[in-house]
Amino acid sequence: MSDGKIMIVTGVPADSVETVLDAIASAGGGIIGSYTHCAFTNDGLGRFKPGDTANPHIGAVGQINVVAEVRIETFCERHRAKAVVAAIRTAHPYEEPVIYLIPLLSEYDL
Repeated sequence: MSDGKIMIVTGVPADSVETVLDAIASAGGGIIGSYTHCAFTNDGLGRFKPGDTANPHIGAVGQINVVAEVRIETFCERHRAKAVVAAIRTAHPYEEPVIYLIPLLSEYDL
C-alpha cells in the first residue's frame, strides 16, 4: 500500500463542529486541492456511561447518557494523522473523544 490517506471519524456536539473542523484543517486534514474543511457530517446519537472518576462535558456520572451529536468524517495524508488527531483532541470538548482512524486505498493500490 502507498503512503495514502487516513479516514478520520469522530462525533461532537453540534456547537463544536466548526471548532473541530477548523482544528482539523489547521493541522492539514480535510484538504482536496484548493479546498479546505472538506468533510461529511451527519446527525446521530452518542451513548455513554461516565465512571465515578469521569468529568463529562455533557451528561451525568454513573448514568447512561444519550446525547445528540454530529459525526464528522474527513481524511488526511498518513504523515499528518498524528497532528490531526492531536488537533481534534485539543479542540474537542469531550474528556475522552472517540476518534477512528481508517487506512484508505487509492485506485492505484488495487
